[in-house]
Amino acid sequence: MLVDSHAHLLSLEDPAGSVSRAAEQGIGKIISIGTGIESSLATLGFADKYRGVYVSVGIHPHSASSFSEEAMREFEAMAVVPKVVAIGETGLDYHYMNSSREDQIRSFEAHISLARRHGLPFVVHVRDAEDELLSILRAADLGEKPGVIHCFSGNYETAKRYIDLGFFISFSGIVTFKKAEEVRDAAGKIPIERLLYETDSPYLAPVPERGKPNEPRNVVYVARVLSRIRGLSLEKFTSIVFENMTELFAKVSKDRDSLI
Repeated sequence: MLVDSHAHLLSLEDPAGSVSRAAEQGIGKIISIGTGIESSLATLGFADKYRGVYVSVGIHPHSASSFSEEAMREFEAMAVVPKVVAIGETGLDYHYMNSSREDQIRSFEAHISLARRHGLPFVVHVRDAEDELLSILRAADLGEKPGVIHCFSGNYETAKRYIDLGFFISFSGIVTFKKAEEVRDAAGKIPIERLLYETDSPYLAPVPERGKPNEPRNVVYVARVLSRIRGLSLEKFTSIVFENMTELFAKVSKDRDSLI
């Protein structure tokens, strides 16, 4: 069964249609990501209509300036909803600096604590902030399998630093890009039991759809490249990743039900 471990369904032009098209392509599970209180609540409402759509709730680092204790109380309530399988996406982004360094760190640490209180994994976004993010992670009480580094774009040495802390690594359409040799090298070397894949829809459409709005049905292109890198049939590879996803996001059932 194909899966999409990270998509922003409500950022798509046609969220309902994208779910239907994903089901037609054999994608059985999608985790749709919240980026703030309003988007997390709206994504929960949308996910309630589809059996195979699950939700991660949180504040994106770009919006970390909106972080407050009141906001975290809202997420505390969302964390116990059955469809919520993770916290985030959270993390640090020092490339755009849409929120201050201090606000991003404060929000990130609060998300880690929230995830730990509820026994949920957290979804990590990182850009141009690897060293500081790793320092925060190493100082935190993470547990055995704390979460996933989503949309990984680094090399194997960077991936290993996260894997040593228990994280899963998720590869997006970047792995299909011509110049992404380091990313493909990392995908071939990390333990396969820690590997996930995603679309990050509507961003980063994989080859051959690059340059177009992305959606979950395109995850098959990511999976095909990764299966070739790992020297496995697509069926065998996607079966392994399906088990990885259900292991990390424990609320995601192993029933092979349709999205619809």
